[in-house]
Amino acid sequence: MPTELPATGAVGPVTGVASLAWLLFALPAASAVILFVAGRRANRWGHWLGVLSVAAAFVIGALIFVQTLGLDPAQRTREISLYEWIPVAGLNIDFGFRLDPLSLTFVLLITGVGGLIHLYSVGYMAPHATDGGEPADDSSRRRFFAQLNLFIAAMLLLVLGNNFVLLYLGWEGVGLASYLLIGFYQNRPSAATAAKKAFLMNRVGDVGLALAIFLIWMELGTVQYTDVFARIGEVPGGTILAITLLLLLGACGKSGQFPLQAWLPDAMEGPTPVSALIHAATMVTAGVFLVARMNPIYNITETGRLAVAIIGVITLLIGAIIGCAYDDIKKVLAYSTVSQIGYMILAVGLGPAGYALGILHLLAHGFFKAGLFLGAGSVMHAMHDEVDMRRFGGLARYMPITTVTFGLGYLAIIGFPFLSGYYTKDAIIAATFGQGGWQGAVFGGVAVLAAGLTAFYMTRLVLMTFFGEKRWQNLRVGDTPDGAQYHPHESPAVMTIPMIVLAFGSVAAGFLLTWDGALVRWLQPTLGELEESAAGPLSHTAVAIVTVAVSALGALIAYLVVGRRPVPVQRPEPVSFPVRAARRDLYANAINEVLIARPGIWLSRALVYIDNRGVDGLVNGTAALLGGSSGRLRRLQTGFVRSYALSMLGGSVLVIAALLAVRFA
Repeated sequence: MPTELPATGAVGPVTGVASLAWLLFALPAASAVILFVAGRRANRWGHWLGVLSVAAAFVIGALIFVQTLGLDPAQRTREISLYEWIPVAGLNIDFGFRLDPLSLTFVLLITGVGGLIHLYSVGYMAPHATDGGEPADDSSRRRFFAQLNLFIAAMLLLVLGNNFVLLYLGWEGVGLASYLLIGFYQNRPSAATAAKKAFLMNRVGDVGLALAIFLIWMELGTVQYTDVFARIGEVPGGTILAITLLLLLGACGKSGQFPLQAWLPDAMEGPTPVSALIHAATMVTAGVFLVARMNPIYNITETGRLAVAIIGVITLLIGAIIGCAYDDIKKVLAYSTVSQIGYMILAVGLGPAGYALGILHLLAHGFFKAGLFLGAGSVMHAMHDEVDMRRFGGLARYMPITTVTFGLGYLAIIGFPFLSGYYTKDAIIAATFGQGGWQGAVFGGVAVLAAGLTAFYMTRLVLMTFFGEKRWQNLRVGDTPDGAQYHPHESPAVMTIPMIVLAFGSVAAGFLLTWDGALVRWLQPTLGELEESAAGPLSHTAVAIVTVAVSALGALIAYLVVGRRPVPVQRPEPVSFPVRAARRDLYANAINEVLIARPGIWLSRALVYIDNRGVDGLVNGTAALLGGSSGRLRRLQTGFVRSYALSMLGGSVLVIAALLAVRFA
């Protein structure tokens, strides 16, 4: 039974159902262990164990949430300790959880959306012939759910931990699970390469997080959140800035932000439910959670917050531009994720004026982006695992449920009035303009431009996939003469039900979360009071009108380009330089290759050369010198008396000569 952690600052007592918080982590973790070690005996029921463990965690999280709602806001932050984890001199760390509005919000998102995706995966990963979807067998499905539950457990540990070391443990656990899931199809070289790329690029960000934790420990001698947040004012300003920049580096790695965004689109090599869970609703939001959780640190340094906002603005524009050029349905959604996370990073970079808005958009995004990815998976399930939108068209007639649910997610993400994105994304843009000065004008203008680009590429995706001519009718799977023909069909209920639930969230989540400032008031004990802005020279209503108008223009242009013209099955060549650059990810991989990979290889080779010729050369040379010298000296030992007598005579002559020289000097 957990014991109450000694309170520090505004930490309330743990009572009632909150004492069961350890089950939030334990249930999916135990399920993962069982599925990993049970072997083929769990093939028939392992996937249902995975679903039930996450569903049970959601129920417990919901009960704790309801209990917390009934508490006074000052008592809504509570901590429990499970056991003494690292008891060493000067460093005592408990394995404990922090239950506050921010962590409970993420618990509901992770287990709620995660549970729906688990249910969807039962159908998506079911053993079947290659008549659609991504083929699996009982063994691989069990392995998939084991890895999926491992990810859920690690993500819950990340958001629930009450100290930086537990945060880092969950952070690395999420990275491991992501690596396994991206490379799930082990027979595909592209999947193995994508998994390795994601792992290595995340390690770059992880180094930043680790160094930030080291600096905090050096300055304060503690890694407990309550102690750090209470004493952070004791740290010199330069060190605080360094900590915030290192934390930002960690956030960039996990959330796919500039300059570490190149791994996220390649991660689409994993099964589509992985894309929905990890790369839409949970893992990529870890960076947003990190900055929001560290708000007491970021509140001290305006420069640190500005750096966060700049990264967010650059990323949201990059993601929107590249998303306009791809024909791969999953990669379009991947770059959409990059862009939308950029909005969230921009929001939390605004400080007290944006922390809650970033979390608001994060929650709404979790609904509509997960729904969009599941809709893409449903299309792939019906089209022999095809991802090229140029080979789709006219699917609305054959997949009505997928079309409607995907369409609602599409309307939400482009900010259609009174759907989720309208309430959340537009609020971020208005708050950005409200900063005033060059920051408000430039950042707000870029955010509006990206909203128009979002409407363009998402409208293009919907038109190419669900409407227009049936470009798949005269094609065969895999472009081979003996390949099967496409026979699109609606997905089974186990897949469409989660899509329908997420579609309801896409429609209503924004309104419900913003009604009477519900989410803002709920998060206030953790993130502080939301600073209202006047939206600069524009009112909030004017900002909303401008944003909707720009989005409508983007959708209209997409209709004129795609909707009113035949879409060729083969990609037209040649194309203009902007399109070519966007299709090459704005040369992000090339830049990383030139600035990081190649210099790293050259440095490694130089160090190997120095090690071989320098360090090893010195050691080996010294050994050779001593060995050679001893060999030569050994030759003087002949064993003949006359040789020793001659040596003694020579030595005596030298001694006498030295004495005479000293005497007459």
